[in-house]
Amino acid sequence: MAEIEFYQQKIRECEQEIEKGIVGQKDIIRQVMLALLTGGNVLLEGMPGLGKTMLVRTIGKVFLLSFKRIQFTPDLMPSDVTGTNIMVKGEGGSSFRFQKGPVFANLVLADEVNRATPKTQSALLEAMQEHTVTVGNESHFLEEPFLVLATQNPIEQEGTYPLPEAQLDRFMFKVLVTFPDKADLRRIVELTEGQEAPEIRGIMDREALLETRRLITQIPIADAVMDYILDLVMATHEEGRYISEGASPRAAQALIRSSRARAFMEGRFNVSFEDVKSVAFPVLRHRMILNFDAVSEGIKEDDLIRQIIESKEKNLYA
Repeated sequence: MAEIEFYQQKIRECEQEIEKGIVGQKDIIRQVMLALLTGGNVLLEGMPGLGKTMLVRTIGKVFLLSFKRIQFTPDLMPSDVTGTNIMVKGEGGSSFRFQKGPVFANLVLADEVNRATPKTQSALLEAMQEHTVTVGNESHFLEEPFLVLATQNPIEQEGTYPLPEAQLDRFMFKVLVTFPDKADLRRIVELTEGQEAPEIRGIMDREALLETRRLITQIPIADAVMDYILDLVMATHEEGRYISEGASPRAAQALIRSSRARAFMEGRFNVSFEDVKSVAFPVLRHRMILNFDAVSEGIKEDDLIRQIIESKEKNLYA
């Protein structure tokens, strides 16, 4: 128990340190940290200039992790992401050597991922799911922890390639990065204009982070909470009026893992219904395909998730 409390305190210190450099995005910081603690990938959607790149850099500093940024463009090739075999001349003749691409890092920021062609987008699939990269007949393992944070801009549609459902499903969370309010905007301006940027300290290293992940997997989930998680996922298939395709089994896995991580960050060693409700929106919003009726009536994914949660709560406390 002492070991658990020690790592819980270290994680709280990490969150506080990240908040020193990122103003007004507490929910986004929490959700990205939940993904980091469970080995999930994150899709960040929001307007440009809201600090998405700075967030990833700051997390890398706090956890002492390597960081690489890939700017996705229409002419980006798969080998520009994964790496390629290059010919090297030596005393014994020429041979091929694998030159690692930018995906070989602990934190990989895939900036504007929907601007690359589907072929290049698919280069990330194996890395995101299997944490390996295969070039030719040889597979190369990615060092743990490995996390992809991809960004896409919802307001610019020119020259974009929508992410296919199979790729979206590999993201644990879809996080909506919203515009700050006036008070937070003032703090951002004061922080970046005319003042020195706060010094970000390293709090945990990769070994401590991996140990924290191991502890999180041991957090128990009561049968009632597990049934609640499964009911939420099943409800996305039962809601036939607005949803044409419901969430996949990966959604249930993501709810379980992220609920455990949230309980850990809250200083508890048991998963509550509130933990599940807290992570339901980022887990489910990109795993549901809405039909024409929903689009024509202006119904959003979050509206349906909210309805599902309210419906299940009535049954829960009936």
